[in-house]
Amino acid sequence: MKKNNLIEEYEINPHTMAILPTTYGSKTYSEILEIDNQCISPFKPLEIVKKSCEYFGSSYDGRKDGSRRLTGITHKAPIIVDPHTGIFLFPTTSPSNPLCIWISHEHVLSWEPGDNNMTVVTFRNKQKLLIPMSIRSFDNQMSRTSRLRISFMQHIQYMDQKYPIRPGAIMQFEASENRRPYRISQDFK
Repeated sequence: MKKNNLIEEYEINPHTMAILPTTYGSKTYSEILEIDNQCISPFKPLEIVKKSCEYFGSSYDGRKDGSRRLTGITHKAPIIVDPHTGIFLFPTTSPSNPLCIWISHEHVLSWEPGDNNMTVVTFRNKQKLLIPMSIRSFDNQMSRTSRLRISFMQHIQYMDQKYPIRPGAIMQFEASENRRPYRISQDFK
């Protein structure tokens, strides 16, 4: 695994496995684990999550509200950071807790109890991470995130069935001289 020291900017991406708080002097930074990289950001984990939600077109509060509407979960709610690439994260504690770790649901291969009420998480790249969270709580967060993922996919499938895209339809934007600056035309070949 490559290790980079300090990076200034970071957006959560499909390679992000976990974002952990780490202390540098008196400040809380983030240690970011990716599939084949590890780096440190001067921002707190929740700040990275919030900035990444904004990067993908929504606020963190909007993502939390969306999760609540899809699942009814209000505390320690998983969120969809980017629906297009399927980035679903869940917190290990309350997101406002400075010890909160964010885990990417997609990258978790397995989990098992560790010593002292901890959980050993194995990611798909076979890297292991010891998390200060009971196995029961971790299992619950995985289930809640699965429920969010399934509910979201069901909504997408419903929309695809209710409003199918016609084969061969191509949207073209053309300037027009009337009051509407653009019109949409379709090519039905």
